[in-house]
Amino acid sequence: MRPIWYFSAFALLVSLAAPAPEFAAVRSGSPVHTFSIVARDAQTGEMGVAVQSHWFCVGCIVTWAEAGVGAIATQSFVEPAYGRDGLDLLRKGVPAPQALAQLLKADKARNVRQVAVIDNQGRAAAWTGAKDIAAAGDVVGLPANGRISEQKIDGASAAGAIHIGEHFSVQANMMLNDKVWPAMAKAFGEAKGELVDRMLAALDAAQAVGGDARGRQSAALIIVKARSSGKPWQDRVFDLRVDDADYPLRELRRLVALQRAYNHMNAGDLATEHGDREGALREYGTAEQIAAGTPGILPSRLNEMRYWHAVALTNMNRIEEALPIFRQVFSADKNWLLMTERLSKVGQIPEDPKVIARILAQAPKK
Repeated sequence: MRPIWYFSAFALLVSLAAPAPEFAAVRSGSPVHTFSIVARDAQTGEMGVAVQSHWFCVGCIVTWAEAGVGAIATQSFVEPAYGRDGLDLLRKGVPAPQALAQLLKADKARNVRQVAVIDNQGRAAAWTGAKDIAAAGDVVGLPANGRISEQKIDGASAAGAIHIGEHFSVQANMMLNDKVWPAMAKAFGEAKGELVDRMLAALDAAQAVGGDARGRQSAALIIVKARSSGKPWQDRVFDLRVDDADYPLRELRRLVALQRAYNHMNAGDLATEHGDREGALREYGTAEQIAAGTPGILPSRLNEMRYWHAVALTNMNRIEEALPIFRQVFSADKNWLLMTERLSKVGQIPEDPKVIARILAQAPKK
């Protein structure tokens, strides 16, 4: 059964004028009340968006990002077209504040939206509709001139304004209290490390001071590269979703660590493809180290990383170092014995019967 607030809030939305034609093709109005961050790393140029909510599959509709373009969070009574159309505008060179203003002017339901946009220059803009459910608000990063500016929207509530800053924006609605978004801004500003680490710190800070009034259910994170390669599948540094979990931020952190490891695995595969044996060894070894040091990584994941590390050592004629690793892998899963025989037939491991025999001899005795 839906809670009472849902019906009253939905009635509010229905009472508003219908969405503008630009949004008509996309279903809107789902009450995705949540906290999120959009940000850009000034050093690397990476951009991203991260979110947690008490709503199933929050990453399906809130998070939008494109390499070389920008990142967008669209939430509250969410209109997914803000993500699609906002990226279109950013791609054409429209700065984040003007892009957000254009989208809001075209949306008669703007007062129940919450949207944040950051572009590839680090310009950030956020909107919290006057009829978003409390506690609701946003904070944008301080520009170099030390002044955050506002832009009113014609036809919108007098209480509403686009907040314009730089580097990041944090925003939240239907929170337990009004400490959430200031805590996010503080945590992001003080955190060290890569962009992903700082964004996770912001999410953790939101939850620590109360978070979503309804609790927690799902989380998501996307980080893209500073420049587009023209191959979107290569341009996402992180692309993770936790659709339903008791502790979604805990699971999101585990997945971030795992993706870090697999980013090195992918680099090792590429090095193997290009005949770079030293590069493959380095990347597979790094992946194994990351996975081994991450709580909650399933043994089978780590076992595969160890296997390819051993293969890379073998391909560099370092068989004595590889054999103990093969022994460990085969003890955990005998199917890797079959894989070894198959690799030798396609040249991915030396086609030397003596070498193969030594490797297979590492299998546990019956």
